[in-house]
Amino acid sequence: MEVKGTAVESIPIFVKKKFSDRFEEWLNSLPETSQKIMREKILPSSWYPLREAIIIPTQKICELFYKSVDEGAWEAGRFSADYALHGIYKWFVKIGSPGFIISRASTIFSTYYKPSEMKPVENFPKRAVVHITHFPEPNRLIELRIGGWIERALEISGCKDLKVEITKSLTKGDPVTEFVMEWK
Repeated sequence: MEVKGTAVESIPIFVKKKFSDRFEEWLNSLPETSQKIMREKILPSSWYPLREAIIIPTQKICELFYKSVDEGAWEAGRFSADYALHGIYKWFVKIGSPGFIISRASTIFSTYYKPSEMKPVENFPKRAVVHITHFPEPNRLIELRIGGWIERALEISGCKDLKVEITKSLTKGDPVTEFVMEWK
């Protein structure tokens, strides 16, 4: 599987911003293939191997800087949304309704990961459900990053008292990964 550079480029920036004094420690903890990706210019339009570019670097972030894998991966996903949704994109998210953002989820998702498929299955004024229906290399860290990304994108769009839960998981043998979102 591959991941778009847009998602990858936020990772070293996240570490530099949140843990600047330990950036080199994090970088040196990565295997050579992941180090090479993180040390070179990450091209937003290029595709990178999922494991080396996202999974391993995120795992090391969690091990070095967080008490739990869930917290670290979720925070990295939230940061990725902030990073991706800046400038004009942030403006579109702010003026778009949560329903609009959810309806665009499948298109956005497949531009980040290939091959992959996400489908909105519920899209109500205060609740939505999306399913990842195709993801050949399911991974808990990726699911958590995506959950954090969704949460932050919906916050930017104006959702209050937001709750995002992963209620089913491809990594646990479920037929889909399910994200349930509720807000006021």
